[in-house]
Amino acid sequence: MIVDAHHHFWRYDPVQYGWIGDSMARLRRDFLPEDLAKEIAADGIDAVVSVQARQIVEETEQLLKYAEGNAFIAGVVGWAPLVDPGIEKDLERFAARPKLKAMRHVLQDEDASYMLRDDFNRGVAALARHGLAYDVLIYERQLPQAIEFVDRHPGHRFILDHIAKPRIREGILEPWRANLRRLAERPNVWCKVSGMVTEADFKAWTEAQLQPYLEATLEAFGPRRLMLGSDWPVCLAACEYGRWVSIVRRFAGRLSKAEQERILGGTAAEAYRL
Repeated sequence: MIVDAHHHFWRYDPVQYGWIGDSMARLRRDFLPEDLAKEIAADGIDAVVSVQARQIVEETEQLLKYAEGNAFIAGVVGWAPLVDPGIEKDLERFAARPKLKAMRHVLQDEDASYMLRDDFNRGVAALARHGLAYDVLIYERQLPQAIEFVDRHPGHRFILDHIAKPRIREGILEPWRANLRRLAERPNVWCKVSGMVTEADFKAWTEAQLQPYLEATLEAFGPRRLMLGSDWPVCLAACEYGRWVSIVRRFAGRLSKAEQERILGGTAAEAYRL
């Protein structure tokens, strides 16, 4: 089974999606399950994981409705107010829906200390009690705090989004590479090979420019903890869906068949319990 472990859906609204600037004008429209179904059919993808794009409980509900109505959506990464003292009630309600697999907060938009707050960590601990993983969305500068955050939850499953968003546009590898290796020393962390082209120059990036970052990620996590993610439709600002899938397939293609199967689907199935 080939799995795209990271994509989004939305009905475009300029207020709710204010982060979509002029350089991403192509994204200013609706992107719905029927649109993604066409993309994955063309590229041989069997299943997908839908990830929240808005930090409201209604987003989680909407993604679950999409998943429950479309067999190819194998899992959902939702959002809930993890710092709310009443978070258990939300989690009890959502965890009863079998396609909910994880939660995420947009930590990249928070101060680096946010993920070390006691209330936030209590919420993350509650996820584990309900069998839900946590997606870590950060910039590379937040990796030191992310390591400390993960260390507070040694038995929990964490999935790092977008290889921690290194500074690809500037061609800078350190300290991202060293910190990524440190994070990867934790066996309860998996990593998505996703979101890279939008950290490069949208119009001028090359596959060769991405290679050092792909190599460093493979060296840090190994193929058993890497998974394909498209970050569709965000990727469309810089790259067609099929082109990104082809890049990851070529990257994995030099590995053994078993290792390729991990990156293209097995890792996602394990980490998200698909």
